[in-house]
Amino acid sequence: MCGIIGLVGRRAVNQAIYDGLTVLQHRGQDAAGIMTCDESKVYLRKENGLVRDVFRTRDMMNLKGNMGIGHVRYPTAGSSSSALAQPFYVNSPFGIALAHNGNLTNTQALKEDLFREDLRHINTSSDSEVLLNVFAHELQRNKSRRVDKEDIFDTISRVHRRCRGGYAVVLLIIGHGVVAFRDPYGIRPLVIGRRTTEVGDEFMVASESVALDVIGFQRLRDVAPGEAVFIDVEGNLHTRQCAENPQYRPCLFEYVYFARPDSFIDGISVYKARLRMGEVLGEKILESWPDHDIDVVIPIPDTSRTSALQLATRIGVDYREGFIKNRYIARTFIMPGQQQRKRSVRQKLNAIDLEFRKKNVLLVDDSIVRGTTSQQIIQMARDVGARRVYFASAAPPVRYPNVYGIDMPSVEELIAHNRTEAEIAAEIGADRIFFQDLDDLIRAVLHKKVKEINGFESSVFDGQYVTADITPEYLEQLDASRNDHAKSQLSDGSIIDLHNHHA
Repeated sequence: MCGIIGLVGRRAVNQAIYDGLTVLQHRGQDAAGIMTCDESKVYLRKENGLVRDVFRTRDMMNLKGNMGIGHVRYPTAGSSSSALAQPFYVNSPFGIALAHNGNLTNTQALKEDLFREDLRHINTSSDSEVLLNVFAHELQRNKSRRVDKEDIFDTISRVHRRCRGGYAVVLLIIGHGVVAFRDPYGIRPLVIGRRTTEVGDEFMVASESVALDVIGFQRLRDVAPGEAVFIDVEGNLHTRQCAENPQYRPCLFEYVYFARPDSFIDGISVYKARLRMGEVLGEKILESWPDHDIDVVIPIPDTSRTSALQLATRIGVDYREGFIKNRYIARTFIMPGQQQRKRSVRQKLNAIDLEFRKKNVLLVDDSIVRGTTSQQIIQMARDVGARRVYFASAAPPVRYPNVYGIDMPSVEELIAHNRTEAEIAAEIGADRIFFQDLDDLIRAVLHKKVKEINGFESSVFDGQYVTADITPEYLEQLDASRNDHAKSQLSDGSIIDLHNHHA
């Protein structure tokens, strides 16, 4: 999962993009990059590391111009090299830079077409570079010395016809403006904002609305599935639907785990969605176990707090903070290698024994992926004196791989794959386990947005892929590139990841 920003302002945009990327840091901690444009010149800074570490004062001073794009990415198999930091750039036509959140599912076919038919060479394993070259080739077909909005929108229509998968994209075209578009299913999020200044309006697109909030932009609306946005150099906003048959199917896991609670995605408050997740999960617990003996509800920080608080209220049990988190440890399910994940959990959390001693504890997490973290946390609770340890997940069991930009583990490493709920409880050491039902999760997130949204991309829970192009062979290749053995061979970043599940 990655975070992207595109901005055309009336003044220098370097600080605004930096601030926006800082609040999107949860979407990726591996690398960061910004490219700005000052008339006909572009300025680029990108490197592995957190936003605060990549951009020093001298770097910020060099990022000149009133339009630019930014990107944060997270580490995955085969992608530790700083060569894969974004934005990517091609000099023809005009000079185009791209930042991308998502994953193309037909990368290999596109790469072959680009080389054989379009005469373009791809230098990295990144599908973002492929996407950039597809756009550049389609734009070049216009054979014009200067492009207008019609050329831009026609180009994106052709990109949609060639590309498959989930993607949200921002592009910087030198001398023309910033372009953004979203895949025809709206799998990956993208929102538009506006800020009014004394010299005119400024427009911005970003992965989450929180990036708009922090720099004073008003959230206008989400970019629709298949829609394209063009903010020209004069600061005018142009939009058009560029997909032939768009459907609204945003990623359900954004609401469960990735997005910040203070964001709105596709018009839905992530915070309120998580409150409702806790409410309906509490209802399920009361229905299935009305005479429960739970003494206290404790969240596993941070994303489960909202759901856990509402769950505790619903079942009439005290809510307590039982774990203190070290905020300088990365999220564990995307760490390469089981041993590294095991070490990191103990470094990340420490239990407050007073909240556990001689109590029957219900631990609440947003989801269970590998189960490594859950198993260790349950053992930590027992080590500090918990009598019984129950476990609740605000999401259903994660049983299938994601192909649209979330670097889930190999399917064989998903603890819920081919296991019953009782078997999962035994595997992680819980006395009892509760999972959210998928229908209840959808009900909690969708709420009153029935008319606007056709459904959700929920493949990690149900194995149904909305693009309908995912074959068993594709999943086998995907699995081979994601298992821990493959990742253990990638410590130097030298092995190519065929699908680059980077964003």
